[in-house]
Amino acid sequence: MQTICRKLCVALALLFVSSVAIAFEKEKITVVDRPDTQMSGSNYRQNRAPLLPMSFIKLPVGSVKPEGWLLRTLNLQKDGLNGHLGEISAWLEKDNNAWLGTGSDYGWEEVPYWLKGYGNMGYILGDKGIIDETKSWLEAVFKSQREDGYFGPYIEKRGKPDLWGNMIMLWCLQSYYEYSGDKRVIDLMTKYFRWQLNLPDDKFLEDYWENSRGGDNLVSVYWLYNITGDASLMTLARKIHRNTANWGQRSTLPNWHNVNVAQCFREPATYYMLSKDSADLWATYNAHHLIRNTFGQVPGGMFGADENARMGYIDPRQGTETCGFVEQMASDELLLAMTGDPFWAEHCENVAFNSYPAALMPDLRSLRYITSPNHSVSDSKNHHPGIDNSGPFLAMNPFSSRCCQHNHGQGWPYFIEHLVMATPDKGIAALIYGACRAKAKVADGKEVEIIEDTQYPFEEAIRFTINPPGKTVFPLYLRIPTWSVKPTVSINGKAVAVELQNGKYLRIEREWKKGDKVELKIPMKLHETHWAVNQDSRSVNYGPLTFSLKIKEEYKTVASDKTAIGDSKWQKNADTGKWQSYEIYPGSDWNYALVLDDSLPFEQNFVIEKRKFPSDNFPFTVENAPLILKTKGKKLIGWEIDKYGLTGELPMKENRKFATSTDEITLIPMGAARLRISAFPVYE
Repeated sequence: MQTICRKLCVALALLFVSSVAIAFEKEKITVVDRPDTQMSGSNYRQNRAPLLPMSFIKLPVGSVKPEGWLLRTLNLQKDGLNGHLGEISAWLEKDNNAWLGTGSDYGWEEVPYWLKGYGNMGYILGDKGIIDETKSWLEAVFKSQREDGYFGPYIEKRGKPDLWGNMIMLWCLQSYYEYSGDKRVIDLMTKYFRWQLNLPDDKFLEDYWENSRGGDNLVSVYWLYNITGDASLMTLARKIHRNTANWGQRSTLPNWHNVNVAQCFREPATYYMLSKDSADLWATYNAHHLIRNTFGQVPGGMFGADENARMGYIDPRQGTETCGFVEQMASDELLLAMTGDPFWAEHCENVAFNSYPAALMPDLRSLRYITSPNHSVSDSKNHHPGIDNSGPFLAMNPFSSRCCQHNHGQGWPYFIEHLVMATPDKGIAALIYGACRAKAKVADGKEVEIIEDTQYPFEEAIRFTINPPGKTVFPLYLRIPTWSVKPTVSINGKAVAVELQNGKYLRIEREWKKGDKVELKIPMKLHETHWAVNQDSRSVNYGPLTFSLKIKEEYKTVASDKTAIGDSKWQKNADTGKWQSYEIYPGSDWNYALVLDDSLPFEQNFVIEKRKFPSDNFPFTVENAPLILKTKGKKLIGWEIDKYGLTGELPMKENRKFATSTDEITLIPMGAARLRISAFPVYE
């Protein structure tokens, strides 16, 4: 009888295995709005209850390695300003540095700002020199912790501790823990947050910067809670939200500083993960759109705040700090993980491809404090009150400002870290597109390699190679952009017979084997955006790219130490001659309106030229642009540099005079244009 039972059990087991195999002979391919966050047993640390689960889970730093132009850009950053700031910035001077415990001088936010991008760049590249230098600073952070739990230089303002610099350093420590697993990070953060919990409310997050940016502290509290499960951290989370500026107001913001807005509007959605109150979630969406309804009627994804947004200063000649670009990208990346909404991936690409690259010189050795969508001169003059700050804020200077000089380095490393993420159903998702190699655990913990081969956003095809250790069943998610025209997917050369939907995800669950190929084609089409508030100007888009007038850029070398912003400081032994500053002047006319025939389909007003990808793998220059547009334009008489030395405001529609001749003009990607007109008047 026992023999019969054993045979029956074996037969049933074989039948079960066969049925599983048959179930995955055909792919389970669906279109979904979001991953199912209720799936349990993720291979990566998911939010603990009572926090809502994340829609996507960031892989540990270093799991995603860039390829193609992204790798070239990160190596330029390594060889450029971010990679060498420790040698030239006085705020990173090691003698008498409070962060190192060697003295009283400190880079309040500058040291952690720099380490935030510098360290992550080193972890991604596997650069031992950068990693060792980062660790030397973090070792000092560990040693600095007091008995009561506070760490770092103690800064007091009006009798209350200023915690802003510490908030940034916590992010540096979290990345280091992802890379190293060093448990001292957990110990330090546990003791520090107990100190915060014991701090009276009337002394907690009271200063302007920390009060605006308390959401950064909240992210770190969640991070630690998901590791330790210490319930007191949820009490601290509620305390942080209670004492942070209110970014959830319906029709105003706590302040209009451009970096604060880009960085802090995400706080209500972050708190929503604990409160579960949908009003908190939608408050973040409202804040995002609120500033753009007036000050963001411009291409490139940002808003015209210079230093602070001001009524009456809404023209596309107003700009954004470089800090604002990278903080907006970080917000988009965090919100993508929290909400799963592909809107945030698309917005991140908009800023990363169109606004951020032109804020730096192509060699990434100097940068501009303020960059605008319409920006036809880039000198070192004081343009106040045309822009809201006094100083040489438009020149390309390695010492552009204390904040952007040190903070810009987070932009590309964080972007790369969020290209590919894990999903709650033990899968993997390609969310923000770019060439890379990623390794992630899927299914029952097996590590799969995914290779993403593309020159996106300069081409329409994204090719994936899937390399599991053996036949493995797991889901792969692909984001379908809203602007795509009849997107298609093929697996191993065979078209997928599922109708893709823009603004959603394609979920492919199948038994993957080594070398499986997936190709996503997302055809791009020329389309326009009307900016009705700004004189009905228009911008020209092709997929995720926005285009600018090609202006001949004439560079003038100027002395960096004589044109640096007042609060920037060089190390005493720095060789300023190795770090050039540049003014950029237009060598061709820039005051063009587009000549459009609105009786034709929009795209018929342009000729698209696709060029060979640049041999140096860096596409963001006037000469290297892989895509250009040819079209017609007319010079707009009277549109000139104004009394503040800035690109004149867009002329009023009702009072325009045009040249009699019509010229052929060339448009290049906005991110490649350091001088640019991106919001065009239109000849009617």
